[in-house]
Amino acid sequence: MEVEEEILEAVSPSGQYINSSVLSLTILGVLESESPLDLPVFSLLRDVFLPINSRFSSIMVGEKNGVKKWKKVEVNLKEHLIEPIFHDGMPLEYYDDCFSDYLSKLSMDLLPQNRPLWQVHLFKYPTSDAAGTIIFKLHHALGDGYSLIGALLSCLKRMDHPRVPLTFPSRQSDSSSSKLPEGNGVSRFFKTLMGVPSSFANTIMDFGSSLLKSSIIKDVESPLRSGHEGVEFQPMAMATMEFSLDQIKNIKNNLKVSMNDVIAGVILLGSRLYMEKERENSSNLNANALVLFNTRNLDGYKSVDEMVKTKSTMPWGNNFAFLHIPIPKLKIDNLSDPLKFVYETQNTVKRKRNSASVVLTGLMLENIRKFRGPEVTSKYIRNTLINSSMTITNLIGPVEQMSLSDHPIKGLYFFVVNAPQSAQVTIMSYVGKVRLGIGVEKDFINPHKFKSCIAHAFDMVSKAAAVP
Repeated sequence: MEVEEEILEAVSPSGQYINSSVLSLTILGVLESESPLDLPVFSLLRDVFLPINSRFSSIMVGEKNGVKKWKKVEVNLKEHLIEPIFHDGMPLEYYDDCFSDYLSKLSMDLLPQNRPLWQVHLFKYPTSDAAGTIIFKLHHALGDGYSLIGALLSCLKRMDHPRVPLTFPSRQSDSSSSKLPEGNGVSRFFKTLMGVPSSFANTIMDFGSSLLKSSIIKDVESPLRSGHEGVEFQPMAMATMEFSLDQIKNIKNNLKVSMNDVIAGVILLGSRLYMEKERENSSNLNANALVLFNTRNLDGYKSVDEMVKTKSTMPWGNNFAFLHIPIPKLKIDNLSDPLKFVYETQNTVKRKRNSASVVLTGLMLENIRKFRGPEVTSKYIRNTLINSSMTITNLIGPVEQMSLSDHPIKGLYFFVVNAPQSAQVTIMSYVGKVRLGIGVEKDFINPHKFKSCIAHAFDMVSKAAAVP
């Protein structure tokens, strides 16, 4: 596909932070097909995928002042489409291992910077989860999860009514959610402070705590944090698990919290159970989880056309922030009342989101970029990640089953790879299920033990919430 080479818009500040010499984050989006893969791949990529956004046919180039820009280039689709080859006619267990190893290898390999920053991998062998699997490998600099999932969904159709748009769960009833005030960073900062009387004190405390944890204070080494140098270049071991969306809703309604509160509380309780199982008394060590949240005022996904508009209310790009959430310590009374993990998580997240510390941190990062350059800013973000024990991030998927070129999509999940951490949990809702992706440092954390501890935590919370 030949195009005229030209300089496009400058790379966003956050895009520069996460594609630098010290930090390079990539998203693996996994689609599980109910039927064997027989896709018109090249036409889909050429006619549907590439036109979604010019960044899919651009590379990042640096200028003398250190500012990076998107430069449009010729795209050789053969360089971006990969089909791994394995032995035919083998049992499912063999292909399960092949897929696991292949995904682990993908987690280590960096995308070439001299090509557009994406790949599509077609795993055309049956596994226990799917008849075939499509893996989208997308550099985080192209956009955040909201942007990239929105782009992928524009390639997919409703299975039952292809002409009818996909719908998504409403966030309006999320009882503990709080939206950031509208406006630019400075105006949002003052709106937040004036909106809640205690916000000023919370802002100072949260901003100071975040600053220390991102620069000086590290979580201690534990069964969740190896402290190994260069952990982002080590292979990841990955596993997934599912929960019923209805069951989570029942817990939410009984406890009068949000679904995110329930899921995060379960994950943090499961993390402490795993720590204690691996090393006695380690569940009382100080540990922090980074919870990523979208800074857009979300009411569902917008079309790609809407996102790329100049003054879009939900713009394309990277619009996310970190919240440092102390993982509640596991004490004897926590075992008899696991709901403390849910309530404590709810209170911490709500308080931090109602302070202006997120806005203040964004302003600080922008000033670091202006006066010291994007590489220094990137190093600060890397330290934020490496000093904490784990990351939790979530995306909302459609209510209805999707299809890609008449291939029913059975499952959907994602991972963020090349992050300098030993553990992450990703969350994706789709067709009445919540899929958790568990990505851990290989040979340090056992993903299946970690998974079983989260499952046990869910049972504990469900039972305590009196959900049948």
